[in-house]
Parts: sequence; structure tokens; C-alpha cells
Amino acid sequence: MKQLFRAFLAVVVVSALLLFAISKLNEAQGYSSGNTLTIYNWGDYIDADLIDRFEKETGIKVIYETFDSNEAMMTKIEQGGTTYDVAIPSEYMIDKMRQENLLIPLDHSKLPNFKNIDERFIDLPFDPDNKYSVPYFWGTVGIVYDKKTLKNKEITSWNDLWDTDLKNQILLLDGAREVIGMGLNSLGYSLNDTNKEHLQEAKEKLDTLTPNVKAIVGDENRMLLQNKEAAIGLVWSGVASEIMAENEDLEYVVPKEGSNLWFDNMVIPKTAKNIDGAHQFINFMLDAKIAAQNTEYVSYSTPNKAALQYMPEEMVKDERFYPSPELTEKLEVYENLGKKNLAYYNDLFLEFKMHRK
Repeated sequence: MKQLFRAFLAVVVVSALLLFAISKLNEAQGYSSGNTLTIYNWGDYIDADLIDRFEKETGIKVIYETFDSNEAMMTKIEQGGTTYDVAIPSEYMIDKMRQENLLIPLDHSKLPNFKNIDERFIDLPFDPDNKYSVPYFWGTVGIVYDKKTLKNKEITSWNDLWDTDLKNQILLLDGAREVIGMGLNSLGYSLNDTNKEHLQEAKEKLDTLTPNVKAIVGDENRMLLQNKEAAIGLVWSGVASEIMAENEDLEYVVPKEGSNLWFDNMVIPKTAKNIDGAHQFINFMLDAKIAAQNTEYVSYSTPNKAALQYMPEEMVKDERFYPSPELTEKLEVYENLGKKNLAYYNDLFLEFKMHRK
């Protein structure tokens, strides 16, 4: 027993010494717990130079982690294993997170740059009075297509995708809301429709699209479209902007029936330990020049009205990414459908994917 106790005591002492050494090393490098900020964001969704600048200006060390879906992000925050200080979820997920008490209310007195946000993007239904969130980027879901490969065929409608000439030419996003929403919009229904007859009709119509679908993919759609592996892709507007910069044969369109208008937003999760640092980071990203630099890097549309004056004119006036009010009126924000309805969307999407096989 004495030997066992001595061994246990030795392990405790060594562990304590290691923890002390790590703590001192972190302090020497300026990484103590009091000045560390953990950010949880989508992949490749910030100019890394801005993180470096924030660290130099504030003395706060940034730990940056990424996620690939809103659902994965929320699950991680619900579990509470990591103390995320800032996260960037989409609008419908913010609605869900605030209902489940996973967010900390913002102190707007610490966000003077909030005044830079365009009024069109303030006080939206998913977060009244922006109590919990600040807009980061916005955009649309639409169609990118290769004009040269399609011999200058013009695409203006979701229904154009059902053209029999487009066999094996379409890449779809691996997302139930996007694909089922496309089917709903093509029939004139809302992409937030929960009528099961309408949803079944949309799924059956999507089944008839199968001969034209080459693959259902995630982030790899960028590379596949750039490399002309397919002529058409269902994409987010920022992805379209990025790949169009590399291939002048590509065009992007928001179909005339309407589509999704989405918002990603900065929030402070309940897991946050550095709440003051989180407010500093959010306010930093709301600075007009910082937002302009970040927008040019990421290529999505900025809600920061003050940033527009610092951006290239051809970027700001491009109606494909800053749509006209007439088209904007036909766009819909994803609503929180609730677990039961979302599960039904996911089931239909899975059936569609299995139908392709």
C-alpha cells in the first residue's frame, strides 16, 4: 500500500509541475487564460491577417476553430466541452440557440461600430433588436453555370435545370434546406413550406432531375466547377464570386422565382469565458475598413454599409451579389422549422439521394 501511495503521490507531483510549467510558458508568451479568445467559425471565412492585427492591437491571443455545418456547431456548444467566446452561426440557428438559452445577450455599449450596419439587416425576426447577434456576412443561394460549355445558354429559372440537354451536368449542395428549397421554389412554394403534400411534390419533382445531377457535394464543388468537371452548380453567392474570379466563363444567377437570403452572424455563446474580449473582437470586425478588407478576402456580401466606400466600385455595384430591391423582395430567410419539420426535410433529402443510386 505504501508503494502504491508513493507512486500515486509521484504522479500527482509530476502532473502539478507540468501544469505549472505550461502555465508559466503560456504567460511568458502572453497566452494566459485572461487574454485568450476562442473563435468558432466556418472554414476560410476570415482574412487571417485580421486575426494577426487584432492580436497585436489588443494583446489577446486568438484560438481559431472551424465547423462545416450549423448543426455541428450547435452540438459542440451544447456539449460545453470547449469554451468558445465567439461563434458565427446562420440566422435560423440563432433563433434556435436563443430559444435553448445557449447565447449571452450583447452589451451594445461595447459595440460602437454597430452603427455601421445597414438598417436593412437590423432587427430581423430571428433576433429582434439584435439582442444576441451582429451581422457578419449575407448572401443568396443560386446557380453558377459555364456559359462556354453550355454554348451561351442562359439560365434564369430553377426550372431551366430540368432541361434534358443538361444530363450529368449539375452539382448540387449536400444540404436538405438548399435542395428541398430549390424544389419548393421551382413549384412556386415557399422554401419554408411545411405542408407535407407540397414537400412530397417537391421531392418527386427533384427525383425527375436525377439524370441531370452529376454529384451531390460539399466544399469540393468549388474545385469541380473551376476544373469544368460540371457545367452547373447550386452554390452560395460567395462561392460563385470566388470561382468566377478564376474562370471568366462562369456566370451566377439568382432564379426569378426567388431563393434563400441568408445571414451569418457573430454571437457570444454561453460557453464564453472572455466576454469582454468577445465584444472587442466583434467591434473590431465591425470597423468599416476592417469589414471592407474582410469582404474583399471572403467574397460574400457585407452588411456593413460604411465599408462599401472602401471597396472596389465594380464589387459594390454588381447586382449578382448586391441584388436589386425588386429581386430581394422575392428572397426568403430560412426559418427555424422545429425538430419535427426539419427531420421530415432531412428524410426527403435522404430519399432523393437514395433515388439517385
